[in-house]
Amino acid sequence: MKHEIEAHVVDSSAVVVQNAAFNPVVRYYILLQVALVLMVSIVGIPLAIIWVCGVGQWYSRLFLKNLACTLTNKTLSFRFGILVHVDKTIPLENIQDVTFYEGPLLRRFRLAMLRVETAGQSDSKGNEMSLVGIVDAHAFRERVLQQRDLLKQQARSGAGGEAQTAALLEIRDVLLRIEARLPGAKSSPGTINQ
Repeated sequence: MKHEIEAHVVDSSAVVVQNAAFNPVVRYYILLQVALVLMVSIVGIPLAIIWVCGVGQWYSRLFLKNLACTLTNKTLSFRFGILVHVDKTIPLENIQDVTFYEGPLLRRFRLAMLRVETAGQSDSKGNEMSLVGIVDAHAFRERVLQQRDLLKQQARSGAGGEAQTAALLEIRDVLLRIEARLPGAKSSPGTINQ
C-alpha cells in the first residue's frame, strides 16, 4: 500500500517527472521516534505515554497526509507539516549529492532516508532536505541524479545559446554606436579600442 499526494509545483513551466510515493509505515516511525526522544528523561515518560496513546496517533496520521515530494525537470520540491507548513524547493542544478541512509530504526521499519546536499550549504546548517519513507528510495535517488545530470548537460550543450549569442551581438552593436559618438573616437566600424 502506497500513499501518494499531488504536490504543489511553483514554476508553471516545469514538467513533473515524478511524484514520490511515501510508505504509510512512516507514520509509525515518526510515532516511535518521538516517543523514544521523550522517554530519555523522567519528565518525558508521562508525555511519551500521552504521545503514543493519543496525540502522536493524530499527529503522525496528519503528517503523512500532508507529506509530498515532487521531482520536476528543473526542481525537487518537498512539502510537510501540520501546524507549521514547510515547502522547500531546490533547483536541480544546486544539488551536489543525494545520500541514501538506513539507520537501525529505519531498517526495522523497512524505510530509508534520502538526504539532499546542495551547493553552498554550510556544515552547521546541515542538509537542505531529508526525505524519509519514499517508496523505492534507491530508484527515486537515481531519478533525481539522472534529471540533475540531464539539466546540466542541456545547459552545457547550449540550449538557449542562440538567444544568448543574439543578445551579446546586440550589446556589441550598442557599444560600437556609443563609442562612435564619443568625442575623439578613432576606432573603425566593427572594432572596439582596447
